[in-house]
Amino acid sequence: MATVGAGLAMPSIVRAEDNSFWEMFNKEQRLKSVDREGATATAKSLVDTIEPILSYDTSYNLQLAIQNYEAFIQANGSWEPPVRETFGLKLGDSRRAAALLKRRLMINGDMELEKRVDDEFDAKLDAAVRLFQARHGLVISGQVDEATFYALSVPADYRLNQLRLNAQRIDQWASALTDRYVAVNIPAATVEAVEGAQVVQRHNSVVGKVDRATPILNSKIFQVKFNPYWTVPKSIIEKDMIKYMNEDPEYLAKFKIRIFDGNGNEISPTQIDWSTNDAVKYTFRQDPGGENSMGHCKIDFYNKYDVYMHDTPQKALFGENARFHSSGCMRCENIEELVAWLLRDNGGGWTPESVMAAWQQGMREDIKLDVQVPIHTTYITAWANRQGTVSFRDDVYQFDAQGVVSFSEG
Repeated sequence: MATVGAGLAMPSIVRAEDNSFWEMFNKEQRLKSVDREGATATAKSLVDTIEPILSYDTSYNLQLAIQNYEAFIQANGSWEPPVRETFGLKLGDSRRAAALLKRRLMINGDMELEKRVDDEFDAKLDAAVRLFQARHGLVISGQVDEATFYALSVPADYRLNQLRLNAQRIDQWASALTDRYVAVNIPAATVEAVEGAQVVQRHNSVVGKVDRATPILNSKIFQVKFNPYWTVPKSIIEKDMIKYMNEDPEYLAKFKIRIFDGNGNEISPTQIDWSTNDAVKYTFRQDPGGENSMGHCKIDFYNKYDVYMHDTPQKALFGENARFHSSGCMRCENIEELVAWLLRDNGGGWTPESVMAAWQQGMREDIKLDVQVPIHTTYITAWANRQGTVSFRDDVYQFDAQGVVSFSEG
């Protein structure tokens, strides 16, 4: 049977009941000794390497992946979809579906090839599931949950098509790259800070939901705002704020959002007819602080869409499988690290710790970057690194389905 790699590199007399007891006891001891955290760390290390997603190296690695997937499909057609009993499988389970899952993960290179497989969901299978989850951007649990089952169900020819489309996309972006830049990969909901052809920081992100997509563009970061005010976009006033106020008239007060007329005079919420779209005529501004929708920081870059990168008080969202919750802007986890990197050429010796201290002390300042840093918001649903690991993400905006390779820039 051909394989296609972690995505690429195919890589005395006793009573019967006493025997049963000791078998169970030994199994429990084996399960207790399984290093789940170590398996997760190994899986992450195989995926989150220092290689940027946007690079000529990735383009070359994708070509190798394409060759391997083509050879596998030509020889085998596809891999078998998971059986229903695969769902919910976890360490310690024993059933035929575990053996089938082992064979599948050997094909993908997530598990070393073995001539014979048994029905035990053992430490090797646990590690293989964790690697599969890491490659598909899923929460790494070792259990075949709904998202993992869905990813296992995607046929080989669909994955091959993703590889081909994204090889073309990366080729186009790579030609515009400089030595130092920020890349946001929308399908992966991640941010990479790149310098000298290496990723120096990688952050989880939250990006635009399907009906309020994050735009794809090339621009330059020119400013960082500490503890900013948030001026609510008219689209959010119309689509969200009016609804929230009808549900809870105290909503604006709770989140310290104030209303101003065209002359800059503050008005009361009671002066607005919330049964109409009257509210869009006014300016809504949220005061700095812990409840501010941008958190402690806003990163500005030139664009016509009024989108930006920012902090958020909703930190729990960074741990989700699908991080598509915003109205187009990008929220960045551990953004203080990125801010310190962006402000490096401004002097002052900014560090993540000093940035955080400034925010917590209530420092309110807009800081222009002495050296503007390019930013690329991209759409890459498949990529590969030189270790032979291929990663995939869902086609959240349906650009793969439409065969889109080139994107208009903002």
